[in-house]
Amino acid sequence: MVRTLVDLLTAHASQQPDRTAYRYLVTGDCDGEIQDISYGQLARRSQAISAWLQERGLAGSRAMLLYPPGLEFVPAFLGCLAAGVIAVPGVPPRGRSQNHRALIRMKRLIADADAKVILGGREVMGALGELAQHLPEMDGITCVTTEDIPGDAAGSWREPGLTADSVAFLQYTSGSTSAPRGVMVTHGNLVDNERVVTERMGHTPDTIAEYGHEMYVSWLPVYHDMGLIGPVLNTVYLGVTATLFSPLHFLQQPQRWLSAVTRYRPHTSGGPNFAYELCLKHATPGLLGELDLSSWRVAFNGAEPVRAATLRRFSETFGAAGFRREALYPCYGLAEATLMVTGGSVDAAPTLLDAGGSGPHAGAADAAAVGCGRPGPGLSVVIADPEGQEELPEGEVGEIWVGGASVAKGYWRNALATRETFRATLTGREGRFLRTGDLGFLRNGELFVTGRLKDLIVIDGRNHYPQDLELSAELSHPALRPGCTAAFSVDGAAEGEQPVVVAEVAPEMAGEAEKIADQVRSAIAEAHGLSARDVVLVHPGTILKTSSGKIQRRATRAAYLDGTLSVLGVPVQR
Repeated sequence: MVRTLVDLLTAHASQQPDRTAYRYLVTGDCDGEIQDISYGQLARRSQAISAWLQERGLAGSRAMLLYPPGLEFVPAFLGCLAAGVIAVPGVPPRGRSQNHRALIRMKRLIADADAKVILGGREVMGALGELAQHLPEMDGITCVTTEDIPGDAAGSWREPGLTADSVAFLQYTSGSTSAPRGVMVTHGNLVDNERVVTERMGHTPDTIAEYGHEMYVSWLPVYHDMGLIGPVLNTVYLGVTATLFSPLHFLQQPQRWLSAVTRYRPHTSGGPNFAYELCLKHATPGLLGELDLSSWRVAFNGAEPVRAATLRRFSETFGAAGFRREALYPCYGLAEATLMVTGGSVDAAPTLLDAGGSGPHAGAADAAAVGCGRPGPGLSVVIADPEGQEELPEGEVGEIWVGGASVAKGYWRNALATRETFRATLTGREGRFLRTGDLGFLRNGELFVTGRLKDLIVIDGRNHYPQDLELSAELSHPALRPGCTAAFSVDGAAEGEQPVVVAEVAPEMAGEAEKIADQVRSAIAEAHGLSARDVVLVHPGTILKTSSGKIQRRATRAAYLDGTLSVLGVPVQR
């Protein structure tokens, strides 16, 4: 029986030492510099780092991992696991250019995790040196450039005696609250969720053989659960090959993603909804003629609301390059459940429920509810009344609760939040459940996600989902960037709660700002019967989001009230 990913890596290194585990596109281009690492090399490098940590008595302590995109992160992460050290993936610093918000987050993570060691590359360690005066939390912490750990150190590695209940790593959620929460993912959680990903995404032995072990292409950041648990660690779980490149290279030229899929012909690749929108913006006839997306079987879409319009336009546009609608794969998950909870059926088109005849988007195909598939094996999903804590009948909207072996152990050093979130009980159901804070409903066993419990806008006793208002705003004018709008409510004193919409617009549209805002107001009034208190247009890239691309509505609301939004027409503060 497989206990840990360390066991699997050791087995793969023994059985197929020369097989490529990961290749990395250094420039983001398939014809540029390429680095790779085999399973034999990966195991030796991981064991060398592990031995270094073991020799210093760090088993059970926390190691912050600060690596830029590249291959160095993977052996460091696996080396921590192999040493019984709790890994803490983080966003690497950028020296003096590190912005204030990122620096504050790093300080909080170091302090909350009580990290004893920081692992990184030479450039990162140099940047940390520049930031040392701003990081008193680093006093007493050992900083290690893992490139300097000699390879022959692997000879002194010893198995750490892990159990399924041993904590493997802390996945810090990147919500809008000031206090970070580190999700304690155990080795048992990790192996179970890799099993879920494997089953739901159809990674069978026959499929792996059909694809010649080329299973993943990914640009997703490895410090976030979608990029880490999916493309990176599922690769080790299966013993296959993944092609990786930098998120920045994708954002600079989104077509690089599709070119890599064309070149390496993987079974699985994906990202949040905004990534598909970016590709659509660059879908020129010339690009379509260069692509061949016919091998793409699972184009997963998760981590933020999945838009029916995006799915429709992507399949229509890239159908000319061989992309099949059946490859579209909406899914749902969260760090507190390690990663994946539900996913669709491979080679089946996604389920879209048209807006009802009486809803705010009646008749609007773009507003269709998107099915996120069914629970993975061993997982249970129920829809509960968040107040009465009773299961709701199929079709009714309530809080999504999850049970199963993939549900994490709790929050690091936060017993109260752990009890509130991970220890829920349900009348008539055995066991404990994870309260996700997400709203949704079940239909024929399939999950449809409708929003966030705490983001609900309640005006005059009526519930309004912020993503509905955001969609209405984005459909009102083409200048509004898809997936870059935040809706929330503020107290208007005598008027009570009123909605505010903050939306990103290109700077060259500043002269049209008043007209665009008026159209947004009209759309909100017509679709929802609401009068917007304010419509604020801001510069691109300034809407606050989590590392996975989710809109941080509460943080945007706080910035609105503080007057710190980067408003269009006002010079951006650097």
